[in-house]
Amino acid sequence: MAQIKTDELELVDKVVHINRVAKVVKGGRRFGFSTLVVVGNMEGSVGVGMGKANEVPESIRKGVERARKNMVKIAIKKGTIPYAVIGHYGASKVILKPASQGTGVIAGGSVRAVMEAVGIKDILTKIIGSTNPHNVTKATMEGLMSLKSREQIMKYRGLLKEETV
Repeated sequence: MAQIKTDELELVDKVVHINRVAKVVKGGRRFGFSTLVVVGNMEGSVGVGMGKANEVPESIRKGVERARKNMVKIAIKKGTIPYAVIGHYGASKVILKPASQGTGVIAGGSVRAVMEAVGIKDILTKIIGSTNPHNVTKATMEGLMSLKSREQIMKYRGLLKEETV
């Protein structure tokens, strides 16, 4: 997937997970934080980033920065996805099914954050296997990135004639 320029976009960021880690040193414990952040423009673009720092706000800032760099365009059709898809990452598997208008986002924590950031209004999801937020988020992204629009599929099959100017 091609990355997109985020300079001119109105972005929404959602913190999916904050993890506190401790390093034991001579004087006691040193705490650090790692944050998983999802950034999207609510119109089909989304990115995931992870930030690590000694303070929570700084780790969130780093996560948002990395998520902006990793943004990709997702094929959306009338507020849902064009067809059912399964995303895999590690021991996590996420099933994404299109839903009729008015259904809402039926999804658990990590998947819900990605769906809201990308701008999907109606979808049915199910997490199978590990519910580790990092793996679930990456499996959701993998599933969404595997979606192709109608035009992309027709072009691949040779049914869409390209106009020459």
